[in-house]
Amino acid sequence: MIRKASAEDVSELGWFKSSYSDGPDGNSCVEIAIAPHTIHVRDSKHATQGPRLTLTPEAWSDFVASV
Repeated sequence: MIRKASAEDVSELGWFKSSYSDGPDGNSCVEIAIAPHTIHVRDSKHATQGPRLTLTPEAWSDFVASV
């Protein structure tokens, strides 16, 4: 599920950057936030207004196991 992030959604979640993210501008990072029933993923360059991917914990586990 991909949806636009709103300011209200962003303030409620604790986001952190992936230790594997890096880029030439220093701001090319993947960020995730863990909520009770969902894992949220976003691009740090578009943190407040960009799209966000929302996954179930099971889907997130499958994704992490496959990379």
